[in-house]
Amino acid sequence: MISNCTREVLRRAVEESGLPGAALGVVDAAGERATLALGHAALEPEPVPLDEEFWWDLASLTKPLFTAREVLRGVEAGVLDLGDPLSTHLPDLAWMQETELRTRTLRQFLTHTAGLPAWAPIYAWGEAGTIRARLLQEPWPVSAPGEVVYSDLGYLLLGTVLERVRGRPLRDFALDPGLTFTPDPERTAATECCPWRGRVLRGETHDENAWALGGVAGHAGLFGTLAGVLSQAESLLRGGWLSPAGQAAALSPQAPGRTLAFVAAQPGWSGGSLAGAGAFGHTGFTGTGLWVDPARGLAWVLLTNRVHPSRHGPFDIQTLRRAVGNTLLAGRE
Repeated sequence: MISNCTREVLRRAVEESGLPGAALGVVDAAGERATLALGHAALEPEPVPLDEEFWWDLASLTKPLFTAREVLRGVEAGVLDLGDPLSTHLPDLAWMQETELRTRTLRQFLTHTAGLPAWAPIYAWGEAGTIRARLLQEPWPVSAPGEVVYSDLGYLLLGTVLERVRGRPLRDFALDPGLTFTPDPERTAATECCPWRGRVLRGETHDENAWALGGVAGHAGLFGTLAGVLSQAESLLRGGWLSPAGQAAALSPQAPGRTLAFVAAQPGWSGGSLAGAGAFGHTGFTGTGLWVDPARGLAWVLLTNRVHPSRHGPFDIQTLRRAVGNTLLAGRE
């Protein structure tokens, strides 16, 4: 399933273009798998060879693989509804303020159509308790709902909803095998030499906002092995990721270019231009990604540490993602 062309694309990225390491996994509708790992888990402070069992900081793959899935599990269990306004579960939100944010629904937050800004440096606000309190009381500028604005802030609020409804912190939620919030640093691919923390990050969340909240938040903090993330892709392809009704809801179009949990195939999509109209996927800032093309009976996972040793390097991760998707799909009937 991994063609020589795909292997050559990844070899060039690692050996000639400066990508430290990459792990690719592919699974088809029959459950047959193929995997490949190249390069290094770390280059600094010393080289560490990569193998397929290493953990990866999944970054924004946390959104679909954990937060959106847990929200939908809450819907399946009858403790949440996609039409619930945020104030239903966060009654203290924007206390003593007038804001439409309280009326925006869980569905709008899942699809990034709630009107929130994309990001804010909340890690600079202080300690975790202060950040959690201020997140709910900050007078966020809220635009009209409907337009897709990819927002970490919206998923931070969804994470808070989950903690309130389930009565426990996110790090205590059960996870599937191959996923964790607490990886072994010695068996984790390095991300950045972080200027703020003053060290190379291995086994701790790269995202500053999630790290400031204790390492886990609704938008980032999940780690996974190649096998673990590939199992998520397989469940999305073959069924069983949620109940049949829940999975159908998660994958149905909800907003321009968005399902409830994923990005739908569209021009310029990270999964490549050969993907079918029903394909979907998601990426993470650290260089991770998962894609599923049901019509072709194929799903694939590409995990890289493209931010190592710095996010400001010249490597073009989007071009690599599209090239991998296109070369994999070119071999399908």
